[in-house]
Amino acid sequence: MEKYDFDTLADRQIDNARKWDKKIVEVKFPNVREDFIPLWIADMDFQSAPEIRAALTKMASNGAYGYTYPTDRWYQSVINWYKKRHSVTIKKEWITLGYGTVPNMHVLVQSFLEENDSIILNTPIYGPFAYAAEHNNRQVITVPLLKQNNRYEIDWKSIEKKMKERHPKATFFCSPHNPSGRIWSKEEITRMADLCLKYNVLFVSDEVHSEHIMEGIYTSALELDDKYLDNLVMFTSPNKAFNLGGLKLSYSIIPNEEIRKRFRKQYEKNSVTSPNVPGQIAMTTAYEDCDVWLDQCAAYIKENLEITQRYIDKYFDGWEMMNMDSSYLPWVDVSNAKLNMHEIAEVMADDAGVVLGIGDDYVADADNFLRLNLGTSHAVIEEAMSRMAQTWQKVLSDDMEEV
Repeated sequence: MEKYDFDTLADRQIDNARKWDKKIVEVKFPNVREDFIPLWIADMDFQSAPEIRAALTKMASNGAYGYTYPTDRWYQSVINWYKKRHSVTIKKEWITLGYGTVPNMHVLVQSFLEENDSIILNTPIYGPFAYAAEHNNRQVITVPLLKQNNRYEIDWKSIEKKMKERHPKATFFCSPHNPSGRIWSKEEITRMADLCLKYNVLFVSDEVHSEHIMEGIYTSALELDDKYLDNLVMFTSPNKAFNLGGLKLSYSIIPNEEIRKRFRKQYEKNSVTSPNVPGQIAMTTAYEDCDVWLDQCAAYIKENLEITQRYIDKYFDGWEMMNMDSSYLPWVDVSNAKLNMHEIAEVMADDAGVVLGIGDDYVADADNFLRLNLGTSHAVIEEAMSRMAQTWQKVLSDDMEEV
Protein backbone atom coordinates (compact mmCIF):
# COMPACT_ATOMS: atom_id res chain seq x y z
CA MET A 1 0.00 0.00 0.00
CA GLU A 2 1.32 3.44 -0.93
CA LYS A 3 2.06 5.79 1.97
CA TYR A 4 0.98 9.30 1.10
CA ASP A 5 2.90 12.43 2.10
CA PHE A 6 1.02 14.88 4.30
CA ASP A 7 4.11 16.63 5.61
CA THR A 8 4.82 18.37 2.29
CA LEU A 9 2.25 21.13 1.92
CA ALA A 10 0.94 22.89 -1.15
CA ASP A 11 2.04 26.45 -1.91
CA ARG A 12 -1.14 28.29 -0.95
CA GLN A 13 -0.04 31.48 -2.73
CA ILE A 14 -0.38 29.79 -6.13
CA ASP A 15 -4.08 28.99 -5.59
CA ASN A 16 -4.77 32.44 -4.04
CA ALA A 17 -5.99 30.88 -0.80
CA ARG A 18 -8.17 33.23 1.24
CA LYS A 19 -6.97 31.80 4.54
CA TRP A 20 -3.35 32.69 3.75
CA ASP A 21 -4.00 36.17 2.29
CA LYS A 22 -2.67 38.85 4.66
CA LYS A 23 -4.95 41.60 3.31
CA ILE A 24 -8.00 39.44 4.02
CA VAL A 25 -6.75 38.49 7.49
CA GLU A 26 -6.03 42.15 8.28
CA VAL A 27 -9.70 43.04 7.86
CA LYS A 28 -10.32 41.24 11.17
CA PHE A 29 -6.84 41.51 12.67
CA PRO A 30 -5.11 44.70 11.49
CA ASN A 31 -2.00 44.03 13.60
CA VAL A 32 -1.52 40.35 12.71
CA ARG A 33 2.07 39.18 12.62
CA GLU A 34 3.74 39.07 9.22
CA ASP A 35 4.56 35.36 9.63
CA PHE A 36 1.03 34.38 10.67
CA ILE A 37 -0.31 30.81 10.63
CA PRO A 38 -3.98 30.59 9.59
CA LEU A 39 -6.06 28.10 11.58
CA TRP A 40 -9.41 29.49 10.54
CA ILE A 41 -11.13 28.93 7.12
CA ALA A 42 -12.10 25.27 6.71
CA ASP A 43 -9.85 24.08 3.96
CA MET A 44 -6.69 21.98 4.18
CA ASP A 45 -3.13 22.82 3.18
CA PHE A 46 -2.27 19.31 2.00
CA GLN A 47 -1.62 18.61 -1.64
CA SER A 48 -4.59 16.79 -3.12
CA ALA A 49 -4.28 13.06 -3.70
CA PRO A 50 -1.74 12.29 -6.47
CA GLU A 51 -4.48 10.53 -8.44
CA ILE A 52 -6.55 13.73 -8.49
CA ARG A 53 -3.55 15.86 -9.44
CA ALA A 54 -2.72 13.48 -12.30
CA ALA A 55 -6.31 13.57 -13.62
CA LEU A 56 -6.40 17.37 -13.49
CA THR A 57 -2.98 17.64 -15.14
CA LYS A 58 -4.18 15.43 -17.98
CA MET A 59 -7.32 17.55 -18.37
CA ALA A 60 -5.34 20.83 -18.26
CA SER A 61 -2.75 19.69 -20.80
CA ASN A 62 -5.51 18.66 -23.19
CA GLY A 63 -6.34 22.33 -23.63
CA ALA A 64 -10.13 22.23 -24.01
CA TYR A 65 -12.32 23.56 -21.20
CA GLY A 66 -15.74 23.92 -22.80
CA TYR A 67 -19.26 23.07 -21.68
CA THR A 68 -19.77 19.60 -20.30
CA TYR A 69 -22.50 17.55 -18.63
CA PRO A 70 -22.87 15.18 -15.63
CA THR A 71 -21.52 11.96 -17.07
CA ASP A 72 -22.77 8.44 -16.36
CA ARG A 73 -19.36 7.77 -14.85
CA TRP A 74 -19.84 10.69 -12.44
CA TYR A 75 -23.26 9.40 -11.31
CA GLN A 76 -21.91 5.88 -10.90
CA SER A 77 -18.98 7.14 -8.81
CA VAL A 78 -21.47 8.64 -6.34
CA ILE A 79 -23.56 5.45 -6.25
CA ASN A 80 -20.49 3.27 -5.76
CA TRP A 81 -19.05 5.59 -3.09
CA TYR A 82 -22.16 5.35 -0.92
CA LYS A 83 -22.33 1.60 -1.32
CA LYS A 84 -18.64 1.11 -0.59
CA ARG A 85 -18.10 3.66 2.20
CA HIS A 86 -21.51 3.81 3.86
CA SER A 87 -23.33 0.62 2.82
CA VAL A 88 -26.15 2.72 1.38
CA THR A 89 -27.90 1.96 -1.90
CA ILE A 90 -28.98 5.06 -3.83
CA LYS A 91 -30.53 5.46 -7.26
CA LYS A 92 -29.15 7.58 -10.08
CA GLU A 93 -32.35 9.60 -10.39
CA TRP A 94 -32.03 10.74 -6.77
CA ILE A 95 -28.79 12.62 -7.50
CA THR A 96 -28.74 16.26 -8.58
CA LEU A 97 -25.58 18.15 -9.47
CA GLY A 98 -24.88 21.36 -7.54
CA TYR A 99 -22.27 24.09 -7.35
CA GLY A 100 -21.81 23.90 -3.59
CA THR A 101 -23.71 23.00 -0.43
CA VAL A 102 -24.26 26.66 0.51
CA PRO A 103 -25.78 27.50 -2.91
CA ASN A 104 -27.91 24.37 -2.55
CA MET A 105 -29.24 25.73 0.75
CA HIS A 106 -30.26 28.95 -0.99
CA VAL A 107 -31.96 27.04 -3.81
CA LEU A 108 -33.85 24.94 -1.30
CA VAL A 109 -35.09 27.99 0.60
CA GLN A 110 -36.24 29.55 -2.67
CA SER A 111 -37.96 26.29 -3.64
CA PHE A 112 -39.90 25.44 -0.50
CA LEU A 113 -40.32 28.58 1.62
CA GLU A 114 -42.36 31.70 0.93
CA GLU A 115 -41.19 35.05 2.25
CA ASN A 116 -41.40 35.19 6.05
CA ASP A 117 -41.57 31.40 6.33
CA SER A 118 -38.92 29.98 8.65
CA ILE A 119 -36.24 27.34 9.01
CA ILE A 120 -35.26 25.86 12.38
CA LEU A 121 -31.65 25.29 13.45
CA ASN A 122 -29.84 23.71 16.40
CA THR A 123 -27.25 26.29 17.42
CA PRO A 124 -24.35 26.91 17.28
CA ILE A 125 -24.23 25.91 13.65
CA TYR A 126 -22.48 26.80 10.41
CA GLY A 127 -23.34 30.44 9.69
CA PRO A 128 -24.36 30.12 6.00
CA PHE A 129 -27.30 27.93 7.04
CA ALA A 130 -28.88 31.03 8.53
CA TYR A 131 -27.73 33.26 5.67
CA ALA A 132 -29.61 31.06 3.20
CA ALA A 133 -32.84 32.08 4.93
CA GLU A 134 -31.94 35.66 5.78
CA HIS A 135 -30.62 36.52 2.31
CA ASN A 136 -33.99 35.42 0.89
CA ASN A 137 -36.22 37.24 3.41
CA ARG A 138 -37.02 34.10 5.35
CA GLN A 139 -36.86 33.72 9.13
CA VAL A 140 -34.55 31.69 11.36
CA ILE A 141 -35.67 29.89 14.52
CA THR A 142 -32.84 28.80 16.79
CA VAL A 143 -32.80 26.07 19.43
CA PRO A 144 -29.63 25.97 21.57
CA LEU A 145 -27.80 22.68 21.84
CA LEU A 146 -27.07 21.52 25.37
CA LYS A 147 -23.43 21.08 26.37
CA GLN A 148 -23.14 17.97 28.56
CA ASN A 149 -19.99 16.01 29.37
CA ASN A 150 -18.04 18.08 26.86
CA ARG A 151 -20.40 17.16 23.99
CA TYR A 152 -23.51 18.69 22.51
CA GLU A 153 -26.91 17.10 23.01
CA ILE A 154 -30.15 18.05 21.30
CA ASP A 155 -32.78 19.77 23.44
CA TRP A 156 -35.66 17.60 22.25
CA LYS A 157 -38.30 19.29 24.37
CA SER A 158 -37.44 22.76 23.07
CA ILE A 159 -37.17 21.80 19.43
CA GLU A 160 -40.52 20.01 19.47
CA LYS A 161 -42.13 22.99 21.22
CA LYS A 162 -40.85 25.41 18.57
CA MET A 163 -41.85 23.12 15.71
CA LYS A 164 -45.35 22.86 17.17
CA GLU A 165 -45.80 26.56 17.92
CA ARG A 166 -43.93 28.29 15.07
CA HIS A 167 -44.45 25.91 12.14
CA PRO A 168 -41.06 26.04 10.38
CA LYS A 169 -41.03 24.72 6.83
CA ALA A 170 -37.59 23.06 7.04
CA THR A 171 -34.80 22.16 9.41
CA PHE A 172 -31.16 22.37 8.35
CA PHE A 173 -29.56 19.54 10.29
CA CYS A 174 -25.77 19.34 10.30
CA SER A 175 -24.59 15.72 10.47
CA PRO A 176 -21.86 15.44 11.65
CA HIS A 177 -22.28 18.70 13.51
CA ASN A 178 -20.36 21.76 12.41
CA PRO A 179 -18.71 23.32 14.43
CA SER A 180 -18.22 20.67 17.14
CA GLY A 181 -17.59 17.56 15.02
CA ARG A 182 -20.25 15.63 16.95
CA ILE A 183 -21.51 12.47 15.21
CA TRP A 184 -25.24 12.03 15.82
CA SER A 185 -26.36 8.47 16.46
CA LYS A 186 -28.88 6.69 14.25
CA GLU A 187 -31.37 6.97 17.11
CA GLU A 188 -30.91 10.73 17.30
CA ILE A 189 -31.20 11.21 13.54
CA THR A 190 -34.34 9.04 13.50
CA ARG A 191 -35.85 11.06 16.33
CA MET A 192 -35.22 14.31 14.44
CA ALA A 193 -36.68 12.82 11.26
CA ASP A 194 -39.71 11.67 13.25
CA LEU A 195 -40.35 15.18 14.60
CA CYS A 196 -40.08 16.55 11.08
CA LEU A 197 -42.74 14.13 9.87
CA LYS A 198 -44.98 14.87 12.83
CA TYR A 199 -44.90 18.65 12.27
CA ASN A 200 -44.61 18.69 8.46
CA VAL A 201 -41.05 20.04 8.43
CA LEU A 202 -38.74 19.18 5.53
CA PHE A 203 -35.69 17.33 6.87
CA VAL A 204 -32.53 18.74 5.23
CA SER A 205 -29.35 16.94 6.25
CA ASP A 206 -25.94 18.48 5.46
CA GLU A 207 -23.42 15.62 5.55
CA VAL A 208 -20.35 17.39 4.15
CA HIS A 209 -18.19 16.56 7.19
CA SER A 210 -18.88 12.82 7.12
CA GLU A 211 -15.65 11.48 5.65
CA HIS A 212 -12.97 12.34 8.26
CA ILE A 213 -14.03 10.15 11.17
CA MET A 214 -11.93 10.33 14.34
CA GLU A 215 -14.11 8.30 16.71
CA GLY A 216 -17.41 6.45 16.60
CA ILE A 217 -19.71 5.33 13.79
CA TYR A 218 -21.19 7.76 11.32
CA THR A 219 -24.77 7.20 10.17
CA SER A 220 -26.17 8.91 7.09
CA ALA A 221 -29.80 10.01 7.05
CA LEU A 222 -30.02 7.87 3.91
CA GLU A 223 -29.86 4.81 6.18
CA LEU A 224 -33.25 5.63 7.76
CA ASP A 225 -36.51 3.84 7.01
CA ASP A 226 -38.33 4.63 3.78
CA LYS A 227 -40.98 6.78 5.48
CA TYR A 228 -38.23 9.20 6.53
CA LEU A 229 -36.49 9.13 3.15
CA ASP A 230 -39.72 10.43 1.64
CA ASN A 231 -39.20 13.69 3.59
CA LEU A 232 -35.43 13.94 3.16
CA VAL A 233 -33.08 16.23 1.26
CA MET A 234 -29.42 15.32 1.74
CA PHE A 235 -26.64 17.70 0.71
CA THR A 236 -22.98 16.75 0.48
CA SER A 237 -19.82 17.07 -1.59
CA PRO A 238 -16.25 15.77 -1.71
CA ASN A 239 -14.95 19.22 -0.82
CA LYS A 240 -14.07 18.75 2.84
CA ALA A 241 -12.91 15.15 2.41
CA PHE A 242 -10.55 15.79 -0.50
CA ASN A 243 -10.01 19.57 -0.22
CA LEU A 244 -11.78 20.44 -3.47
CA GLY A 245 -13.84 23.43 -2.29
CA GLY A 246 -12.49 25.81 -4.93
CA LEU A 247 -13.71 23.53 -7.73
CA LYS A 248 -17.34 24.31 -6.90
CA LEU A 249 -19.02 20.94 -7.26
CA SER A 250 -21.52 19.29 -4.94
CA TYR A 251 -24.68 17.25 -5.16
CA SER A 252 -27.96 16.50 -3.45
CA ILE A 253 -29.66 13.15 -2.92
CA ILE A 254 -33.47 13.42 -2.81
CA PRO A 255 -35.42 10.15 -2.86
CA ASN A 256 -38.88 11.76 -3.10
CA GLU A 257 -39.71 12.51 -6.74
CA GLU A 258 -42.01 15.48 -6.08
CA ILE A 259 -39.51 17.16 -3.75
CA ARG A 260 -36.75 16.49 -6.26
CA LYS A 261 -38.73 17.99 -9.17
CA ARG A 262 -39.53 21.11 -7.18
CA PHE A 263 -35.90 21.53 -6.19
CA ARG A 264 -34.67 21.05 -9.77
CA LYS A 265 -37.23 23.52 -11.09
CA GLN A 266 -35.62 26.24 -8.98
CA TYR A 267 -32.23 25.23 -10.37
CA GLU A 268 -33.63 25.79 -13.86
CA LYS A 269 -34.82 29.26 -12.84
CA ASN A 270 -31.30 30.03 -11.64
CA SER A 271 -29.81 28.60 -14.87
CA VAL A 272 -27.57 26.06 -13.16
CA THR A 273 -26.67 23.72 -15.99
CA SER A 274 -23.32 22.15 -16.83
CA PRO A 275 -20.81 21.21 -14.12
CA ASN A 276 -17.40 22.71 -13.57
CA VAL A 277 -15.03 20.76 -15.86
CA PRO A 278 -12.14 20.15 -13.40
CA GLY A 279 -14.60 19.73 -10.53
CA GLN A 280 -16.36 16.77 -12.13
CA ILE A 281 -13.05 15.12 -13.06
CA ALA A 282 -11.57 15.64 -9.59
CA MET A 283 -14.67 14.36 -7.81
CA THR A 284 -15.02 11.27 -10.01
CA THR A 285 -11.35 10.44 -9.50
CA ALA A 286 -11.59 10.99 -5.75
CA TYR A 287 -14.53 8.63 -5.41
CA GLU A 288 -13.04 5.99 -7.70
CA ASP A 289 -9.39 5.96 -6.68
CA CYS A 290 -8.68 7.83 -3.45
CA ASP A 291 -10.07 5.79 -0.53
CA VAL A 292 -6.61 5.01 0.81
CA TRP A 293 -5.51 8.64 0.61
CA LEU A 294 -8.63 9.68 2.54
CA ASP A 295 -8.10 7.11 5.27
CA GLN A 296 -4.46 8.12 5.70
CA CYS A 297 -5.46 11.79 5.73
CA ALA A 298 -7.95 11.17 8.54
CA ALA A 299 -5.32 9.24 10.51
CA TYR A 300 -2.82 12.09 10.04
CA ILE A 301 -5.37 14.67 11.23
CA LYS A 302 -6.12 12.53 14.27
CA GLU A 303 -2.44 12.83 15.21
CA ASN A 304 -2.77 16.61 14.88
CA LEU A 305 -5.77 16.43 17.19
CA GLU A 306 -3.68 14.55 19.76
CA ILE A 307 -0.90 17.16 19.52
CA THR A 308 -3.43 19.95 20.03
CA GLN A 309 -5.10 18.23 22.97
CA ARG A 310 -1.75 17.76 24.72
CA TYR A 311 -0.91 21.45 24.40
CA ILE A 312 -4.33 22.60 25.60
CA ASP A 313 -4.27 20.26 28.60
CA LYS A 314 -0.77 21.38 29.59
CA TYR A 315 -0.66 25.11 28.84
CA PHE A 316 -4.10 26.61 28.27
CA ASP A 317 -5.83 27.18 31.61
CA GLY A 318 -9.52 27.93 31.04
CA TRP A 319 -9.66 26.31 27.59
CA GLU A 320 -11.67 23.12 26.97
CA MET A 321 -11.63 21.39 23.60
CA MET A 322 -14.92 19.60 22.99
CA ASN A 323 -14.82 15.90 22.16
CA MET A 324 -14.54 15.73 18.37
CA ASP A 325 -15.76 12.67 16.47
CA SER A 326 -15.22 13.91 12.92
CA SER A 327 -13.70 16.54 10.63
CA TYR A 328 -10.54 18.55 11.27
CA LEU A 329 -11.96 21.59 13.08
CA PRO A 330 -11.79 21.43 16.90
CA TRP A 331 -14.32 23.55 18.80
CA VAL A 332 -12.84 25.08 21.95
CA ASP A 333 -14.82 26.48 24.88
CA VAL A 334 -13.02 29.47 26.44
CA SER A 335 -15.87 30.62 28.68
CA ASN A 336 -13.70 29.92 31.75
CA ALA A 337 -10.61 31.63 30.33
CA LYS A 338 -9.04 34.86 31.53
CA LEU A 339 -10.00 36.64 28.28
CA ASN A 340 -13.11 36.44 26.11
CA MET A 341 -13.05 34.94 22.63
CA HIS A 342 -12.51 38.25 20.84
CA GLU A 343 -9.63 39.20 23.12
CA ILE A 344 -8.05 35.77 22.75
CA ALA A 345 -8.37 35.82 18.95
CA GLU A 346 -6.80 39.29 18.83
CA VAL A 347 -3.87 38.51 21.10
CA MET A 348 -3.20 35.24 19.29
CA ALA A 349 -3.17 37.00 15.91
CA ASP A 350 -1.03 39.91 17.08
CA ASP A 351 1.40 38.28 19.50
CA ALA A 352 1.45 34.59 18.48
CA GLY A 353 0.69 35.16 14.82
CA VAL A 354 -1.99 32.45 14.81
CA VAL A 355 -5.37 33.25 13.24
CA LEU A 356 -8.35 31.47 14.81
CA GLY A 357 -12.04 31.16 14.00
CA ILE A 358 -14.42 32.99 16.36
CA GLY A 359 -17.83 31.94 17.67
CA ASP A 360 -19.52 34.97 16.07
CA ASP A 361 -19.63 33.04 12.80
CA TYR A 362 -21.96 30.28 14.10
CA VAL A 363 -25.40 31.95 14.22
CA ALA A 364 -26.08 31.87 17.99
CA ASP A 365 -25.08 30.30 21.31
CA ALA A 366 -21.37 30.40 20.48
CA ASP A 367 -20.19 33.16 22.79
CA ASN A 368 -16.67 32.38 23.99
CA PHE A 369 -15.90 29.59 21.56
CA LEU A 370 -12.98 29.35 19.15
CA ARG A 371 -12.51 27.04 16.18
CA LEU A 372 -9.14 25.67 15.10
CA ASN A 373 -8.12 24.04 11.81
CA LEU A 374 -5.95 20.92 11.89
CA GLY A 375 -5.82 20.39 8.12
CA THR A 376 -2.11 21.06 7.86
CA SER A 377 1.20 19.42 8.71
CA HIS A 378 2.33 18.21 12.12
CA ALA A 379 5.12 20.79 11.97
CA VAL A 380 2.70 23.67 11.41
CA ILE A 381 0.41 22.51 14.23
CA GLU A 382 3.38 22.15 16.59
CA GLU A 383 4.60 25.65 15.69
CA ALA A 384 1.13 27.19 16.04
CA MET A 385 0.39 25.55 19.38
CA SER A 386 3.87 26.40 20.71
CA ARG A 387 3.44 30.06 19.79
CA MET A 388 -0.04 30.19 21.32
CA ALA A 389 1.15 28.46 24.49
CA GLN A 390 3.88 31.06 24.96
CA THR A 391 1.40 33.89 24.40
CA TRP A 392 -1.14 32.37 26.77
CA GLN A 393 1.45 31.98 29.51
CA LYS A 394 2.20 35.70 29.14
CA VAL A 395 -1.51 36.45 29.42
CA LEU A 396 -1.78 34.36 32.58
CA SER A 397 1.22 36.07 34.12
CA ASP A 398 -0.11 39.55 33.22
CA ASP A 399 2.95 40.29 31.07
CA MET A 400 0.84 41.50 28.13
CA GLU A 401 0.77 45.28 28.13
CA GLU A 402 -2.34 45.36 25.98
CA VAL A 403 -4.90 42.91 24.72
